[in-house]
Amino acid sequence: MTLIKYQLTAGLFILALNLFSANINAQIYVEGVDYTKVVGIPESSPAVVREFFSYNCPHCYRQDPLFEQTASLLKGKVEFTRTPIGAGRPSWILSQKAYYLTKKFKVGRHIHSHIFTRIHQKEGAFTRQEQLTDYFVNQGIKRDDVEKALDSADASLALSNYDTQAQLAGIKGVPSLLVNGKYLITSTHRTAEELAALVDYLSQLGDKP
Repeated sequence: MTLIKYQLTAGLFILALNLFSANINAQIYVEGVDYTKVVGIPESSPAVVREFFSYNCPHCYRQDPLFEQTASLLKGKVEFTRTPIGAGRPSWILSQKAYYLTKKFKVGRHIHSHIFTRIHQKEGAFTRQEQLTDYFVNQGIKRDDVEKALDSADASLALSNYDTQAQLAGIKGVPSLLVNGKYLITSTHRTAEELAALVDYLSQLGDKP
């Protein structure tokens, strides 16, 4: 009887300890401190992290490796995607078009970091659409195809959608991360592991109030 009582007591202690740890972990992140809830946007998947960024933004350029590492840590658990910001600036709008072209021709994985390098270490920002066209032609895409894509209704709709997403997400600056379409991370100044843990937590909140 003594051994049974000991085992039951030990089992209850472990259960209580686990529940206590779960409660502690649930309180690690605080709304208004670590993240804010926004009007947001509908996402196609329940676990999506959307980075709002611009190829022209030096902070986005510096933090891109961090986000890539974070995405790698959460591979298979969370889907990462991006929305480029125009902010009404001509050169930033050209960068929105650059992102649109990477998606249109399915070359984003290959030249995403290359565009950052082109802007921040080499020629600088795109200032004319002809520069953008030449850049993608140099990546092996036919000039006629690039020009048609840039002048298409699809391109105009994509840019409009980018701006709408930024407005609904309440984006004030870049880079910004939005989880599940409604949880905006207030600061990305964390290690990849810390950011991955926060993203993982928010991705599991679902529709909780």
